[in-house]
Parts: sequence; C-alpha cells; structure tokens
Amino acid sequence: MQTIRHVNALRALIDGQRRAARRIGFVPTMGNLHAGHFSLVEIARKHCDFVVASVFVNPTQFGAGEDFSRYPRTPEQDAEGLDRAGCDCLFLPEVDEIYPFGPGQGVRVTVPGLGEVLEGASRPGHFDGVATVVARLFNAVAPDLAVFGSKDYQQLLVVRRMSRDLGFPIEIIGAPIVREANGLAMSSRNQYLDHAQRQQAGIIHAVLQSMCSELASCDAPIAAIEMRAAAQLVRAGLVPDYAVFRTIADLAIPAPQQSGDLVALIAARLGGVRLIDNMECRC
Repeated sequence: MQTIRHVNALRALIDGQRRAARRIGFVPTMGNLHAGHFSLVEIARKHCDFVVASVFVNPTQFGAGEDFSRYPRTPEQDAEGLDRAGCDCLFLPEVDEIYPFGPGQGVRVTVPGLGEVLEGASRPGHFDGVATVVARLFNAVAPDLAVFGSKDYQQLLVVRRMSRDLGFPIEIIGAPIVREANGLAMSSRNQYLDHAQRQQAGIIHAVLQSMCSELASCDAPIAAIEMRAAAQLVRAGLVPDYAVFRTIADLAIPAPQQSGDLVALIAARLGGVRLIDNMECRC
C-alpha cells in the first residue's frame, strides 16, 4: 500500500491507474479505524481494481465544544489495518492540503433541508462540513465508486444528494452496519465508553429492534412507538436526543399511520458520549 499526502501526487497516481483501465474505489474516513471501516474497504475491493482510503479528521464538521481536538488519531495503526484489508493507497493529507485558504475561509457546500434535520438540527453546520469535505475529496480522488457506512444514515443520504446535485459521476454504496457482540454499532467514539457503558449502550440496538417490531404490526400509532422507545432509553440510563421514524428516501416525518418502508433512528448520550444508530423497517 502506498501512502500519499498531497493532492497532485494522488491525481498522478490515479491517472496512471485510469490509463490502465482500472476502476477506482474510494473509502473516506476520519481514522481511528475499526472492523466497520475495514469492511468498507473490502466492499470497495469487490467492485473495483484499485482502492483508495483517506484518513482526515475534518475540522469543518465539528461544532463548538465538540471533540475535534481530542478525536483519536492513530495513523500508524490505521495504515496497518488498511493494508491488511486490501487497500492500495492511503491518502493522508494535512488540513492545508484540503483547505488551501483555511477551514474558515474556504468554499462551503450546503445540502438544504436534508442536512438541517435530526443530526443537522442537533449539530448545526455539521452536514455543511461533511458535504464540503466529501466534495473536496471526490474532486481529488475522482473515484468511480465510493463506500460509506450505513450507521451514519443521514450522512449517507446527504452525500448521495450532494453527489447527484453537483454531478459527480460516482456510484455511492451504503455498507451494512458492523456491530459489537451486544448489538452496539461500531464507532470510533465507542472507545470513550468504559466496559460497563459499552454493555449498557447495547440497549440502543434492542430499542431499534423493538421499534421495528412494533411498526411491523401496523397497529400502534408511530408517535406512540417513538414515545415508548425514548422512555426505554431513559430507563436504561441514556439521555435520548431523538428516537424517531423517518422516510427512508429523504427523512421526512411520516404520517401517523403511514405504511411502507421507514427507518428508525436513535441519537442518545451515555455519559459524555453521543451515540447514533438506525434500522430500516416496514409496516
């Protein structure tokens, strides 16, 4: 696996691969990688001839008081894991390589509506930062295909909308959530939890399963299921931000007795750690 730090060198490498008629896959990450990230590389490998992964802790998607400064950075371990997972190139840029005029002075990308609800409402500006950095990375890598984890469901929809609206000719794949033994969705932020909290946090997956099971009966009003889910989280010692159903295509609020495909989404705090998860379900 090659490690490249500059956009011009990356483009030269990609150009050589394209001249050899190789299909380019891309996995953008913020590092501190775990099995969930490596599964994205493996999916990209199945669809492509040459796989690029980026490790970049993006400052523009962190709000005031969030954990940008202490976000875990483990570049050597990340490189070893990516190499084992079959990655061909690690793109490891510094901030000024991605934001030549600085994060606060660069052009920003906004996805109206979709980027302003749920996580966007709880973390104002977060999805502007996500859309901005992904657009810049897409411009640098110019992949044929990019893989994103489905744990960040809203992020996946934002990236798809941004990519389509800006005309990036890139296939976007949403990869299945990789979970710990108790159902907790794998996340770099899980390491902020102690052992007891990690076990406790498994309730999130259990509540999602309960929400989808209740929805499948097509009897209970959606609002009642949401209220019971939030109460279950509180009883387990978590502080829910939301526990809701939304439409799978655009996160619109469903009608009280809406049938069809929906997604259940939860964001909750345990101690000082904010955890998110989701599950697609159907009435």
